Amino acid sequence: MALFERLGFSWERARIPAASTTSVDRAVFRYRKMLARFVFDASALEGNPFTYPEVMTLMDGVTVGGHRLADQQQVLNLAAAGRELFDLVRTGTFRLDKAIFDRLHGLVAKDEALEWGHFRGEGKYTDTTPRVALGDGEFTPSHRTEPGADNLKALFRNGAKALETGISCPRERAMAFFLFGALQQFYFDGNKRTSRFMMNGILMTRGMDAISVPAACAQEFNERMIGFYVTGNATDMMEFLIDCQITELSDSENGESEQPSVSD
Repeated sequence: MALFERLGFSWERARIPAASTTSVDRAVFRYRKMLARFVFDASALEGNPFTYPEVMTLMDGVTVGGHRLADQQQVLNLAAAGRELFDLVRTGTFRLDKAIFDRLHGLVAKDEALEWGHFRGEGKYTDTTPRVALGDGEFTPSHRTEPGADNLKALFRNGAKALETGISCPRERAMAFFLFGALQQFYFDGNKRTSRFMMNGILMTRGMDAISVPAACAQEFNERMIGFYVTGNATDMMEFLIDCQITELSDSENGESEQPSVSD
């Protein structure tokens, strides 16, 4: 199938159920209320030692002692990207395109990746292709780093078009984009993190709740991602991500507001 060929992987589409929608305002409201949780979960998947209360403290503008500056910066980067995504969806300016992908990556991977804010090959480094650690082994993306990144630009352009024209269900499209970005490694680092932000942008613009992989499920997430990289079959990962989609707010995350408001 052209869809699978352009993405570089496949899945059993019949096993991915349709998803219900609410409204864009409601989805964005819930995301904003849970932003600290999303940041904590994403940082935990990277092995970051910040606890949830410490993430909340840091996001409130108060420094937390006893941590490496790199770990603190990673949390702040994720928070900045989360707020940017909120603004993009709230204002109706989120798009599944390279400009938004680069914009979010520029926040996620600032001062962490070899370069950030553009595809590998578009900047100074044009002969380094990243590898993904897979337990005792490693995975190298099929498209190598080339000067100008024309190969990656074409890959992204064709993949994004295939997703938009070949998948009618927004949730299936969103999850497929995450796995597309994670597999093809468009950037030197921060691919999974940035692709999850894009996934949630796709979801929320269609009135669907965002997805966050809980910190407690980090090992399962990593094991399933290894299976995905090795087999090229995304079915198990998609079913796992569906189970991670938020369904309700906790009392602490809900706060006092009962009506969605995205004016802040």
